Parts: sequence; C-alpha cells; structure tokens
Amino acid sequence: MTAPSSPREKLIDSNGLFIQGIKPNLKLRDYRLIAFDMDSTLVDIECIDEIADVVGKGPQVRAITDAAMRGEISNFEDSLRRRLAILAGTHVSALQRVYEHRLRLNPGALQLLAYARWDGLKILLISGGFTYFTERLKPRLGLDFAHSNELEIQDDRLTGNVLGAVIDQHAKRDTVAQVCLQIGCSHEQVIAVGDGVNDLEMMKLAGLSVAYRAKPKVRSYANISIDSGGLDRLLTITKPSVAYR
Repeated sequence: MTAPSSPREKLIDSNGLFIQGIKPNLKLRDYRLIAFDMDSTLVDIECIDEIADVVGKGPQVRAITDAAMRGEISNFEDSLRRRLAILAGTHVSALQRVYEHRLRLNPGALQLLAYARWDGLKILLISGGFTYFTERLKPRLGLDFAHSNELEIQDDRLTGNVLGAVIDQHAKRDTVAQVCLQIGCSHEQVIAVGDGVNDLEMMKLAGLSVAYRAKPKVRSYANISIDSGGLDRLLTITKPSVAYR
C-alpha cells in the first residue's frame, strides 16, 4: 500500500477518528483477512510489562517497551531480549496471573471480530508477544491463525530466551503475506490493525492500515486512526453487510 502523500488529505472526526488516503464508505466484505497485533491493540495491556509488574520489575521493563514502541529502539529483537533477560527466573505462574486477572480485550473487539467473521474475513493474531497468551486467545475468540514468540521455560521458570526466530516487524509482514497465499487473497484485501512501530511493515503490506490508540509514527502512516472509543469504530468506515447499530 502507498502511504498517503500529504497530511492535507486527512479528515478529522471530532470524536477521535481520523482517515487519510481513503474514502469512508468501504465495504467490509471486500476484504478477506484482518490481521491484529495483540498487545495494546486487541487486548488492553502489554503482556510483558504486566509480567514484569507482577514480579516487581515493571519500571525496568516498561521503559524498554515504551522506547521500542516509539521507535527509539529500532531493533525489536534486541529490545525483546533485553526485557526477557530482566525476567529470567520468573515463575510461569506470573503469566497465568496476567492472563486470568489483568488481560482484557479492548472495547469493541468482540463486535469487530463478529462482524468480520460474518462477512467472511479470516482473522489473524500476529504478535511480538508470547504464545502463552495468543494460544489461549485463539480458541476463546475463534481466531483462524495465531503467531507469536514462544518463551523458553525450564522447571516452570522463564530462561530469558525465546524458542526459534523472534517475531519482529519483518516476520509480521511475512506472516501476513504467507496467510494471504494460504487463503488466496491479495494484499489489497488485507486489513492490518496495530499500535506500534513493530506493526508498520505489515501495515505497509496491507490494503487498509488501521492504528488503534497508536504511537505518533503509526498514526501518521495509517489510513484510519482510532484515537478514542473502541475497535468497533472501524465498522463506521468499513461498512459490514449487516446493519451495525
């Protein structure tokens, strides 16, 4: 997708909905795949920050997360490994506590997923976070695909490492492209939803890019920016085939 060429193309909704480079009366059924980032996009937390908070290391980890999200640390893998090194030795029960007591879906997520499913879109959760969370969300939400980093766990404790290649911005883009091949859709038929610079590559690949309460670099690029309200505000621009509200 070609990024909008000028901020003058942007229309501003008084309630925090921004669009640029598109006309608002799109049809949801014209798309075949919707790809979501997880942390602070589909769910309302950064899981790694919450794990750190549970074990008393929140400020150290959160500072690295925030810098990476803003693009101040350009290498996502480096930022992830630095954070995981701080968490080495953490008992797996901390992850369970985060999932059960802290992780919540963002407002409007269930509505958006339901309408996307109704109009025949496949749903991909692609995250630089962890399989501990994505593999639990996949059946809970009826997602078609889920890809993320697998934490190495020995004797019920985090080693500070991940198994296999790290899911960074390039892996996110490549995963979206691979799923497109699998289901037989073009990149123009993809909606990519994210909030941090780690999502920009998949947003550039997609036909429609959506920033949800995102960092400035992501908001400036995206076709649609939702700065307040829920994820279901996307449905006011990509109209579903059944009546919404």
